[in-house]
Amino acid sequence: MAWFFLITAGLLEIVWAYMMKLSNGFSRLDYASITIVSMIASIGLLSMAMKSIPLGTAYTIWTGIGAIGAFLIGILLLGEVASPIRIFAAVLIVSGLVLMKLSS
Repeated sequence: MAWFFLITAGLLEIVWAYMMKLSNGFSRLDYASITIVSMIASIGLLSMAMKSIPLGTAYTIWTGIGAIGAFLIGILLLGEVASPIRIFAAVLIVSGLVLMKLSS
């Protein structure tokens, strides 16, 4: 169950990062509200996952899911550049996540 909490927390990190971007500096209250709620839920689920997953593993997976997800949202929905070096960096992050999971 801890891994379910951790993955869900990571997915919510993607949600709050994207909603924060759409909130335009928290000037759009609808997006700002979703940002805050998803932040709280993400951290709460991360906390629950950390009851049985080591800190280093849980935090690395959580931030990695958020980083890769935000990277993909930026490219797919916000028109950010998908240069070879950025894609290579994302592949390195995913590789690190896999290795962290295998080591725990």
